[in-house]
Amino acid sequence: EVQLVESGGGLVQPGGSLRLSCAASGFTFDDYAMSWVRQAPGKGLEWVSAISWNGGSTYYAESMKGRFTISRDNAKNTLYLQMNSLKSEDTAVYYCARAPSFWTRSRGYDYWGQGTQVTVSS
Repeated sequence: EVQLVESGGGLVQPGGSLRLSCAASGFTFDDYAMSWVRQAPGKGLEWVSAISWNGGSTYYAESMKGRFTISRDNAKNTLYLQMNSLKSEDTAVYYCARAPSFWTRSRGYDYWGQGTQVTVSS
């Protein structure tokens, strides 16, 4: 059974940092590119970042560039998102998601985690 389990969310002050983790199981982790996607209260899904199967290529939404870093440890079957200089508008549920081979906009992601809540507030 494919499982993606996010952790590391919580309450943090503006300007602070958090590191999210996504533990993967039930599939060959390094066969797949992975992404982080978030959903703020009352908003739709927003793509955050993506990483290739071996970590050689990374991609970020414009508002996250310079603040967030995506990485993976294939030996541990784990995906990470380091978040620095957090802002109140980063408050959201953060999901990790698996990208199928030859990902397209219409195809989307085939498996999702349950999400972890990040709240940025003073």
